[in-house]
Amino acid sequence: MAAIPTARERARAALTADIVTAARAQLADTGAAGLSLRAVARELGMVSSAIHRYFPTKDDLLTALIIDGYNAVGQAVEDADAACERTDYFGRWRAVCRAVRTWALEHPQEYALLYGSPVPGYEAPMDTVPAAVRDTAVFGTIVSEADKAGALAPTGPELKPPASFAADAQQVREVIPDVSDATIARAVSAWTGLYGWVNFELFGQFNNVLEDRDVAFDLQIDCLAGILGLSASD
Repeated sequence: MAAIPTARERARAALTADIVTAARAQLADTGAAGLSLRAVARELGMVSSAIHRYFPTKDDLLTALIIDGYNAVGQAVEDADAACERTDYFGRWRAVCRAVRTWALEHPQEYALLYGSPVPGYEAPMDTVPAAVRDTAVFGTIVSEADKAGALAPTGPELKPPASFAADAQQVREVIPDVSDATIARAVSAWTGLYGWVNFELFGQFNNVLEDRDVAFDLQIDCLAGILGLSASD
């Protein structure tokens, strides 16, 4: 049986959560580069020195925000995938892509922290990796399961990755197991195509270009599904 947290531990956890919430709200006004421990402390009625007992540096607070953000988008993707029939690989792909876009549009500042311009001077620690790969792991599972079921039928020219690609493909195979190097290449193209679209939409690159973005987005992810070899008839 897990130990019951003490009153002090519960109080610390609650205040830590309040600090992260206040910092997240500050992102909307200042962006990640302008995040200030002093301002967060002031918002919570704390002296600035007290907040350092919870987050010794600004980078520590940024890391907490990044982990929370990755976990949030990862949860959204996992929930979207779980709601689909397991053998409907095309439907799962569509649901996962839509979940990413919906989360981004609802949390633009958090998305920008995760996938926008790097914060000057900040280098994400390895602590962020498990949360960062949650959404990718779902995508990888869809591709791997579809491949195993014989449901991938890519269109276009046959890909023949050079031998120099093998080492990178092996790295990616940690989240897309038991598939060929060519499938890895197609999967990377599709996944980056998804995030490229979301970045363009969120950061205004489609302004005065695409008006009905819901329809255009579905066309985009269907094109990307074609790169993978998924179709609605699967």
